[in-house]
Amino acid sequence: MTHHLKKNQTIDPVCGMFVDPATAAAKTYHNGIQIYFCAHRCKKAFEAEPNNYAVKKRKGFWQRYLDRLNRATGGQPPACH
Repeated sequence: MTHHLKKNQTIDPVCGMFVDPATAAAKTYHNGIQIYFCAHRCKKAFEAEPNNYAVKKRKGFWQRYLDRLNRATGGQPPACH
């Protein structure tokens, strides 16, 4: 059975459940990102070991472009003719 994330839902990083921010049981901020949880127990588990649950700050367009460019060129600037 496949579940699709609806437009107004997020995913609880601890248990993987879909969470509607409007009805979330708990929420917190981590690295500037607001995170929603299905239960207070998930929030406590996250706050005890946040690095166990990979939550990364989303990169902007320019940073994603530079990352792709560095991977494609091996981090070297283009050679002049």
